[in-house]
Amino acid sequence: MAFWRDRAVWVGALGYFVDTYDLVLFSVVRKASLTGMGVPEADQQGIGLALLDWQMVGMLLGGLFWGILGDRLGRRSVLFGSIIIYSLANLANAGLSSLDHYYWLRLVAGFGLAGELGAAVTLVAERLEPEERGYGTMLVAGVGLAGAVVAALVGARVDWRSAYLLGGLLGLILLILRVGTPESGLFRNQMQASRFELFLQPGRLWRFLACILLAIPIWWVGGVLTVLAPEFGKALQVPQGLQAPTAVFYLYTGATVGDFLVGALSQRLRSRKKAILISLVGLGLCSGAFLNFQGASASLFYGLYFWLGLCTGFWSVFVTFTAEQFGTDLRATATTSAPNFVRAAVVPINLSLKGLEKLGWGVVSAAGGVGVICFVLSLLGLWSLPETFGRNLDFREARSSGGV
Repeated sequence: MAFWRDRAVWVGALGYFVDTYDLVLFSVVRKASLTGMGVPEADQQGIGLALLDWQMVGMLLGGLFWGILGDRLGRRSVLFGSIIIYSLANLANAGLSSLDHYYWLRLVAGFGLAGELGAAVTLVAERLEPEERGYGTMLVAGVGLAGAVVAALVGARVDWRSAYLLGGLLGLILLILRVGTPESGLFRNQMQASRFELFLQPGRLWRFLACILLAIPIWWVGGVLTVLAPEFGKALQVPQGLQAPTAVFYLYTGATVGDFLVGALSQRLRSRKKAILISLVGLGLCSGAFLNFQGASASLFYGLYFWLGLCTGFWSVFVTFTAEQFGTDLRATATTSAPNFVRAAVVPINLSLKGLEKLGWGVVSAAGGVGVICFVLSLLGLWSLPETFGRNLDFREARSSGGV
């Protein structure tokens, strides 16, 4: 079966498109929404980071819930349940009247958003032949990441309430289109509830943690360098300043292109690990340039955001790599929760950033210090994982001793 003919691929791609639109939209409308709710500019960085933390905690909880549900009731159950929750939550965001409600709605939205990518990639990976698997998940993530580009364009041009309203409506429309989506054949043939206790096996637990570690730099870029674009513009003395919606647009335009490039590179090299390593090296070089271009023009920094995005294009390879690490009875749990643990890493990253700033570090130095730690952990995780390209996914964790 050609990957581009499979209905599950396009259902997953369009679902992830709406998912990334809603996920990134808060970063785009952060300042506008807080200003509209009367929050003083001096308090907006702290409150904005706290709201982002609530969203990421919701994604962490949702990743565990939807992952376990996917291994118990099937991948399709997650695709329907998650989109209902995050669509309704974003419709509610459009009618916000208090800051307290904003916190809770970002938590609920994050909980719903958590299920989309992992369930889609698990379903696609299990339906396609090993040689086509990488292309299918590449298409899911590549089309999906374009949702963030649309969020940047919409957020910069319409009222923030209207932007949230659009996201909720898109989700409900997609819900209708999902009727008739096929279930994974591997899941149907092995319908036995997974046990989360499987993660307590030391070798398997480390494999899961290593998957999380290798993608942390992606969300250091997205959750720090991009969300705080206006603050970095001031600290780096950018004459024209930097705007978050524009930074998000260039970052995710690069990420969309990068997803296809890194996915194709992974297929060409017949290696997930080599493609991720090449991306990490490029991401490290671009990040170093970003933090050291004092006084450069805004156009140069926006160009760097594009290159940063290009190098974070290994996100789809990372999710595919995670799916290939685990057996059918635990695959949805691992593949759905790992990306959300990565996203939730923004919480300790932001806490570390704030801690260093309280010690007298500037935002640039603090971000650099935290970034170095993120890259070291990523390389450690990548080094410790086995190559999985072309692996047959018809196996169960319950029958293994912790290795694959």
